[in-house]
Amino acid sequence: MLKTILAIAGKPGLFRLVSQGKNMLIVESLLNGKRQPAYSHDKVISLGDIAMYTVEEDVPLGNVLDALKAKAESKPVDIKSFEDDHAIREFFREVLPDFDDERVYTNDIKKLISWYNILLSAGITDFKEAENAEEKQPTEAE
Repeated sequence: MLKTILAIAGKPGLFRLVSQGKNMLIVESLLNGKRQPAYSHDKVISLGDIAMYTVEEDVPLGNVLDALKAKAESKPVDIKSFEDDHAIREFFREVLPDFDDERVYTNDIKKLISWYNILLSAGITDFKEAENAEEKQPTEAE
C-alpha cells in the first residue's frame, strides 16, 4: 500500500498514484481528493522507499508508522500539543528508541507525524502488513 502513496517536493500532503502517462504520473491528493499531474521533473518519492535512520540499520517507514500507530493508540497525533522540539524528540524516542539523533532532524519527525495523520484521515491504517503482503505475492506465484 505504501508503494502507491507518494510525497511530491513542493506540494503539501500525500498523494495516491492513480495512473501513469508518458512523461507524468496522475496522482490524487489524500487531503482533498483532487487529481493532478506530477511531471518527470518533480521530485516524487514513494513512502515504501523511505526509511528512518537508526543507530544500527535503517528501519522501513512502514514499520515506523506501525510503531507510531501503536504508541498513539490508532489516533491522530497533535503536533501542536508538544511544548518544544525536545518534547517531540522524546515522544519519538518512545516510538523508535534507537533513532539516530544526529541524522534524524526534528523537522523529519514533524513530517512523519503529519504523514501519519494524513494517512489515518484517508483510512490507510495497515502500514506494515500491506508491505508484507506485497512482498509475499511473488513467492506465491513461484
